[in-house]
Amino acid sequence: MSLTKDVEILRRIPLFAKLEPAKLKLLAFTSERLTFRAGQELFHQGDVGDAAFVLLNGTVEVLVDSPTGLVNVATVEGNEIVGEIAILCDVPRTATVAAKTEVETLRVSKDSFFHLVHQFPQIGVEVMNELASRLHQTTQQLGTLSSRLRDCETRLGQTSA
Repeated sequence: MSLTKDVEILRRIPLFAKLEPAKLKLLAFTSERLTFRAGQELFHQGDVGDAAFVLLNGTVEVLVDSPTGLVNVATVEGNEIVGEIAILCDVPRTATVAAKTEVETLRVSKDSFFHLVHQFPQIGVEVMNELASRLHQTTQQLGTLSSRLRDCETRLGQTSA
């Protein structure tokens, strides 16, 4: 794929939509294009976060370790970014991300990402908006699951009495 196509794809991603074309071209040029086969991991929960991945096309699953095995907590498709939490917070990867289909990505190194944020503070605001949205969704899901768990515990308590 050409640099021009990569720039067009990056422009469709809300995080980068407000960047001027020259900066998008620089981002695309300094990023590494990687392809992952279905089932292949982009990164593993607990790994050091050294890059974020812009999904050019394809679908990935976001998987979290649990006592009963991996749990799929999200499915993410092209024109999105994954892996940004670990590079923003200097924490180990919070999830495993694996290709559900063949996936083409741009791997944006931590240094390149922070260089962009320093040059364009608006990107920092967009990152905060995206992370806040994800936190909101996670909080909603957690509330729903907690309610279901209480209901199950109540029913189990009633049947064992």
